[in-house]
Amino acid sequence: MQDPPASADGPVVAVDCNGADLGPGEVAAGAALAAARGARVILFGPAGELGDPASGVEIVDAPVSIAKSADPASAVRANPDASIVQAARAVASGRAQALVCAGGTGAALAAGLFNIKRTRGIYRPALALPLPVPGGPVTLLDVGANAVVRREHLVQFAFMGAALSSTVLGVARPRVGLLSNGEEQGRGSPLVLEAHAELLERAGSGDAFEFVGNVEGGDVTSGIADVVVTDGFTGNIALKLMEGVSQTILGAVRNAATSSTRGKLGGLLLRGALGGFRAEIDPELQGGAYLLGLRRLGVVPHGRFSRTGFAEAIMRAERGAREDIVGRTERALAEAGALREAPVSAAGASLRET
Repeated sequence: MQDPPASADGPVVAVDCNGADLGPGEVAAGAALAAARGARVILFGPAGELGDPASGVEIVDAPVSIAKSADPASAVRANPDASIVQAARAVASGRAQALVCAGGTGAALAAGLFNIKRTRGIYRPALALPLPVPGGPVTLLDVGANAVVRREHLVQFAFMGAALSSTVLGVARPRVGLLSNGEEQGRGSPLVLEAHAELLERAGSGDAFEFVGNVEGGDVTSGIADVVVTDGFTGNIALKLMEGVSQTILGAVRNAATSSTRGKLGGLLLRGALGGFRAEIDPELQGGAYLLGLRRLGVVPHGRFSRTGFAEAIMRAERGAREDIVGRTERALAEAGALREAPVSAAGASLRET
């Protein structure tokens, strides 16, 4: 996707720099790359490790990190000066229009729920990641926000994923599948069976999406469905398994291409095609997952990303805010009758790290 032109009144992205595996300085370097592409950024982290701010980047000294806390909800309440809390407050107040968290998912979710707040009618926020697969991206959700869910959560995730797929990715009537251990209607856990029955009924009474039934793990990347729905525990494992397998295969191809003279010649012939393929499936170039269900957009990149990945995460957040993903998704959910009529307490949301 082409970056939007630089604008003095464009969206501002608040970035929590703590928690990244390569340190806050690497996040700051990513912010400088994003700023050079037109983004405006506020960095929250230890100022002494962030260096001099690039043009378009503001630094707020926030050395306290709760990225690795075992109890994110308690940590957010007990540490109002934590970098992720200050970043979330900046979004809630309107100082910034989107949030990027370089640390743990649990901390981002807790800070978002307590400060930015949940969109009215949403049971639980979910992490949605468009996976680059042949034939077009497949949106997988939840990939880590909710380790334990109920039937109504999975059903709403289906509508949220379909709304994202249609409004952002341009899929007219997304095909939604429910991740299970078999494609037959009677396969799956009691939770999957309950969600399957309701999705079958709901999809038949509207145009929000086409329900294609259960999909197996091997079907996630086959193009059978445009959206694949599961709980955050299973989705996180599935995502990391796919990332690990893809990197292992690329490593094996690289080793084969350098193990002999013949392999090196073949590698030279395939370098362009393999380079493009590697870039296409590189998690860093996807920028991270959308945190949907809050009143403002969040993007959660992987903590092991380099500056390249953090720059892409900031650009994904900037574009998402500019294109009003939150508002468009909420309107799509309302039109489909998929919003809960009354808001529920944030205290029931899953805040455990996944």
